[in-house]
Amino acid sequence: DLVKESATFAATGSNVRCNFTLPPDLHASEIDRGQISQVIHNLVLNGVQVMPRGGVIEVTGENIRLSSDNELTLPEGDYVRLTVQDQGPGIGEQDLKRVFDPYFTTKDKGSGLGLAVAYSIIDKHKGRITVESPPGRGARFSIYLPATVVLETAQTVESVHQPAMSGCRILVMDDEEYIRDMITDMLDLMGHTAITVKNGEEAIRAYKEALGAGQRFDGVILDLTIPGGMGGKETIGALLEMDKDVRAMVASGYSNDPVMSDYARYGFRSALIKPYRLAQVQEALAAIL
Repeated sequence: DLVKESATFAATGSNVRCNFTLPPDLHASEIDRGQISQVIHNLVLNGVQVMPRGGVIEVTGENIRLSSDNELTLPEGDYVRLTVQDQGPGIGEQDLKRVFDPYFTTKDKGSGLGLAVAYSIIDKHKGRITVESPPGRGARFSIYLPATVVLETAQTVESVHQPAMSGCRILVMDDEEYIRDMITDMLDLMGHTAITVKNGEEAIRAYKEALGAGQRFDGVILDLTIPGGMGGKETIGALLEMDKDVRAMVASGYSNDPVMSDYARYGFRSALIKPYRLAQVQEALAAIL
């Protein structure tokens, strides 16, 4: 369920679709759901970006057993292999050696951190991520995760329920375009409308214009850190000066930040940890709406 949800949202809004081949007997693996969701999302998003005219991304899962002398240098044992295969132009032989390096990118836009973060996350899970790209046949990323010894006896399937309150206008501030797109899709599924901005300056301007037009935002989601711009902590102060009843939540990938742990002190009504998941967004919205 996690793989399907993460991949589907990464492709939402594009003319790329995902095909899934995930057998029902796929082994369980002890993972951080948020981090692995981020890895799948990044890999599928890369595929979407290299196929501007559309196409198909194949997402497969299989159980494998690695011997003691495997080329991945992983311990012998059972693993889950997840594969993301796109139909893009592929990756050049020289670039293949550097795709997981921080700040390396072949794109006009982007930080080059997506694959480096994915590599780090899988490494911390005691697994491995690899990439292959035969000339003209796209890129195929494979993730190897250790299988758990005892399979799960019950699964919790996350679902989206239409909230009691819908039809709300939510102002979303985040410097990453793919995150703005993702939260927009989530809010749309919940029956809300998202208006997105890149930084605090734009958020303040949008909120002020909405107040002036008599169309106050029902809720606000503010990214805590905006590189080179005004972040959530500064922005909420300005919004509170305009509207003491502003209903805002703070969002960040750093759960140990003091603003996240004591959000009410700074004027927020809720906090949201990245990467976003549907149930978490819905719960945080319920707290501010």
